[in-house]
Amino acid sequence: MLLNLLVASLQEKFQGKIMEFKDKRMKATSEILNSIRILKLQAWEMKFLSKIIQLRKTEETWLKKFLVGTTIVRFLFYNAPTFIAVDTFGACALIGIPLESGKVLSALATFRILQMPIYSLPDTISMIAQTKVSLERIASFLRLDEWKTDVVEKLPQGSSDKAIELVDGNFSWDLSSPYPTLKNVNLTVFHGMRVAVYGNVGSGKSSLLSCIIGEVPKISGTLKICGTKAYVYESPWIQSGKIEDNILFGKEMDREKYDEVLEACSLTKDLEVLPFGDQTTIREKGINLSGGQKQRVQIARALYQDSDIYLFDDPFSALDAHTRSHLFKCLLGLLKSKIVIYITHQVEFLSDADLIVVMREGRITQSGKYNDILRSGTDFMELVDDIVKPKGQLVQEEEREKGRVGFNVYWKYITTAYGGALVPIILLSTILTVAFQIASNYWMILATPMSATAEPDIGSFKLMVVYVALSIGSSIFTFARAFLAVIAGYKTAIVIFNKMHLCIFRAPISYFDATSSIARLAVTYGLNLKTHHSQR
Repeated sequence: MLLNLLVASLQEKFQGKIMEFKDKRMKATSEILNSIRILKLQAWEMKFLSKIIQLRKTEETWLKKFLVGTTIVRFLFYNAPTFIAVDTFGACALIGIPLESGKVLSALATFRILQMPIYSLPDTISMIAQTKVSLERIASFLRLDEWKTDVVEKLPQGSSDKAIELVDGNFSWDLSSPYPTLKNVNLTVFHGMRVAVYGNVGSGKSSLLSCIIGEVPKISGTLKICGTKAYVYESPWIQSGKIEDNILFGKEMDREKYDEVLEACSLTKDLEVLPFGDQTTIREKGINLSGGQKQRVQIARALYQDSDIYLFDDPFSALDAHTRSHLFKCLLGLLKSKIVIYITHQVEFLSDADLIVVMREGRITQSGKYNDILRSGTDFMELVDDIVKPKGQLVQEEEREKGRVGFNVYWKYITTAYGGALVPIILLSTILTVAFQIASNYWMILATPMSATAEPDIGSFKLMVVYVALSIGSSIFTFARAFLAVIAGYKTAIVIFNKMHLCIFRAPISYFDATSSIARLAVTYGLNLKTHHSQR
């Protein structure tokens, strides 16, 4: 038992290391697959494949140690009935308790009854070690500091004429930093106002919108919000699925409202060009849509939610001048009764705002109407001068098949490692293990007298020597079977890993175009590899 405890503690350590390096490998694999088009364009896929293989080799080092520990555990528990029988019969011989066939048969039967539950203990110990590591990882996440909900004070709808009221706000993404992201910010927005946020790169514009939705930790000040919010980020977020599902985002279909949103976002003509219209399936991250189309789908999703406050983080930068101007006018018309706060670098959009907020280094340096700020000059005019203007279904249905696995699949699996050379040895070891177990049991029955009064034909010493020899033979072949099975499984996992990655990295671009989710692809073969590792 002490040896089992030692091995189990080592198994836990090895499992933790395996999961640590597996996470690194899966992260690198996901990043590489998401950038596979660029890599193939530059013919770099084999170079990056070698990086994944290098990470895999580090993982294999710990996997090998884990499998060796598993072999030891299996050896101990597979031979536990034999060890117990040797100890029991040996103790009887030393003490002088007479052995007879009936008692021996009863003892052996009892040991064999306990054998199957004992056989399941190695897998149980391995599962406990893996579960403990997984639970510790989950617990470390759950122990993280809770997100503070007091950043924003939510007011009941209609309770205030002010939609947003920010007083002496100091916010920071990193609370340990001595320099807040937003410093002494004061902002009041009334219902129905259009607010433009203007400033150079890194001035805190996006952080201002993030603090309004409660994402930035608050250091001091008060922030009150009256109404629901919709946020449109600068980089579009698109989920895998139909265009219609991306726009509705769980809401019920209102055809009139839906068509109005499509028209406002200039998506009607785009959908007419697509072979399946708004039923076209979008791949992960919207890779089969242009940047402008993704941005307009994201804006359409926000408009369809019918919120009270709309926050736009410069969503017009990815659009051409004509589309940008048309979309901006349609947005203001559709949201004429809503609060609209938009970040922009387009000077022509500033004159439509009821309030312009000019930011620099995390502070609001100027605020007011367009003409008032123009007359004041200073920061606003400097920023204007510094502006640099920026320059059929593709998805196949995923097939899933269920049924019996053919013999050819098993044959390929067992012959992957060393051409299947270890398979006959493993089978022979299994046969010899059973043969020695039967022989040891038969010997005990044959060598012991039928009753306590009968004289034994074989002495106790010879009885135990032969039984121990047969038990040792059984143990040796049990260890050989477990060890060779682990070697075969380990080698098979390596070969399958290399072949799988080589096939994926050599696949044409059309394969990735027809794969709806790169992340799902990475997770799928990650699970398949885990299955191979468990076939020991």
